[in-house]
Amino acid sequence: MTYETTFDPAKSEANWRKHGVSLRLAASIDWSEVWSAPGGRRDYGELREVGYAQIEGYLYCTVFTQRGNTFRVISLRRANSREVKRYVEQTEAAHTDA
Repeated sequence: MTYETTFDPAKSEANWRKHGVSLRLAASIDWSEVWSAPGGRRDYGELREVGYAQIEGYLYCTVFTQRGNTFRVISLRRANSREVKRYVEQTEAAHTDA
């Protein structure tokens, strides 16, 4: 399946200033491999998800919305140590259950 990744250029600039990561990097995400869950901090009028993906050997945390095969990236940053630990535990458990 083919996926498209989009983002707001102004949001990418803000993300760069805040996290040191351009949203352009999200084009490297294999969306079929993203581990995600609904993000429930606020109601934005559409479902936002928080996902974790491997990019260039590092784990990244992304906030995104999905519209069909298009993923609109809202935020992208390197995952912190707590998130890496949880990701490893969840993915190992998923492979054990399979």
